[in-house]
Amino acid sequence: MKVAICQPTYLPWLGYFDLMDQVDRFVLLDNVQFEKQSWQQRNRIKTPTGLQWLTVPVVFRGRLNQMIRDVEVRETDFARTHLRALEISYGRAPFFSRFFPQFASSLQEVKAGARLLDLNLRLLKWITAALGVSTSLVLASSLNVEGKRTQLLSNICQRLVATEYISPIGSAEYLLQELPILEDARVKTTFHNYVHPQYQQRFPPFIPFASVIDLIFNEGERAMEIIRSGRRVPLTSEQVDGRMTEVKEA
Repeated sequence: MKVAICQPTYLPWLGYFDLMDQVDRFVLLDNVQFEKQSWQQRNRIKTPTGLQWLTVPVVFRGRLNQMIRDVEVRETDFARTHLRALEISYGRAPFFSRFFPQFASSLQEVKAGARLLDLNLRLLKWITAALGVSTSLVLASSLNVEGKRTQLLSNICQRLVATEYISPIGSAEYLLQELPILEDARVKTTFHNYVHPQYQQRFPPFIPFASVIDLIFNEGERAMEIIRSGRRVPLTSEQVDGRMTEVKEA
């Protein structure tokens, strides 16, 4: 069984769903510390002037060490602001009228005091349905495992009886140092290898790394085909280590 583990993100980028599409279980790491102004609460859309942040306001004061699963939405006016921004930027996109109503309904369901995790999970389910991704989503907090960093990842993999873990490339620096933890658990570790594809996008020139909703509104049912076009064979730990060494020596 292949597993990937990522923090629950607000309207993630394309690579997030490519990784999800490659595994049998996609674990949302909600039992680690929340980071303010991270991808957990914000992402970017394409506008006539470039990329624009959409940020979900959350309760943070006095809760510096809160877990992702405990973070609460501070107020709901952001939904109106985000939807208006989407209408301005994508109102004339080819597939906006087809997908926007359901997306808007999902976003408007959020109430003040609701968990950010529940909002992100609801939107992830809407996006995976729109893309046609059938991978099961699992909350790490539901697995009743403990640990920090790689030990936590290893415990999650063992609980799910995983034989392979595909890691986001961003975790490579610390994961390579702690790889024996996963090796001792007999979990093969590879790293997500993704090249961002280009697609039809409003307001040229093309700018990568926007939220996946940019792709959905512009390309509709071709979205998942385009996402998969950026997929490359996962990298081994040796390959990633070699690349990092080359960068350091350059």
